[in-house]
Amino acid sequence: MHKIYLASGSPRRREILENLGYTVLKLPAGIDESPLPNETAVNYVLRMACEKNADAVSRWQTEYSTEPEYPLLSADTVVALQNHILGKPESSKHAYEILSKLSGTTHQVLTAVCIYWQGRTYHVVQQSDVEFKVLNHEEISAYIASGEPMDKAGAYGIQGIGGIFVENLKGSFTGVMGLPVFETISLLKTLNIDTPPFRRPE
Repeated sequence: MHKIYLASGSPRRREILENLGYTVLKLPAGIDESPLPNETAVNYVLRMACEKNADAVSRWQTEYSTEPEYPLLSADTVVALQNHILGKPESSKHAYEILSKLSGTTHQVLTAVCIYWQGRTYHVVQQSDVEFKVLNHEEISAYIASGEPMDKAGAYGIQGIGGIFVENLKGSFTGVMGLPVFETISLLKTLNIDTPPFRRPE
């Protein structure tokens, strides 16, 4: 059975890993997620993924005085418009402001993945360009009323209702969801970690 530790509370990352055939074991990771002064989006997202990973590894080693039994994966995703990190909405009003900014524009979604295994740490940042159609007041208000935007970077989920706003995507669909599959599997292979065999759909 292929197992992996996930230092993330994201149900979407867990779902992606489970769909790949992994048994996912959640590990806690608590860090200060405040951006540094003048920090770029790519530097921020990579720092977050690596700090989450290091924190989870440290907690494990402190508690068990040994190395994690399985590979430990962490990730972080940001939505950026003209290199300005938009973050998760703090209120319905904030969600409206974010979605209004994304309306009719092309923004970037960056997801950093960090994997620790047997004393080695590897990481990668995947970037996608997402073009939104022009949104009107009614569309934004109805979407916010659905509740979907409130816990998501950039105030939308491409895998849900928010996908109807995406006019064009250049990059990775799963990366925008929160875990780019191609890059993640490539990292695992670099670390000589076996990946689950393909399974026949049930």
